[in-house]
Amino acid sequence: MEIQSNNLSTFRVLFIIKGIFNLLGALFFVGYGFFMNMLFSEVGHDASAPFEMSTLFGVISGLGFVVCLIFGVVTLIAAKYIGEARNYTFVLIASIMNCLTGILGILLGVFAILEINKPHVKVLFNQNQ
Repeated sequence: MEIQSNNLSTFRVLFIIKGIFNLLGALFFVGYGFFMNMLFSEVGHDASAPFEMSTLFGVISGLGFVVCLIFGVVTLIAAKYIGEARNYTFVLIASIMNCLTGILGILLGVFAILEINKPHVKVLFNQNQ
């Protein structure tokens, strides 16, 4: 019987790195909201504007923070499950989600989907359920 290798340990490390990048992106949005709020509070509110610009940038930075935080946590949890070779569906969904996060996410997501759909890797996931 031939032992077939898999790259799950490599994908586990790559998912950890991508999760950390997503969490750093969340920190970017915190800084973005802070500095834009400072900038527009110095300028003041124009009476003819229908809304305050600092509120708009606060909402944008808050949404960006939450999205990056969710993607980062989901990616780190998927890395844990890849290392344990369990929760196939969660890892598949996390790989698809990573395809929405730029070129690094697209590459990681596509190659992870290809790897976990190999028959001998699916057997590993099915054994550990």
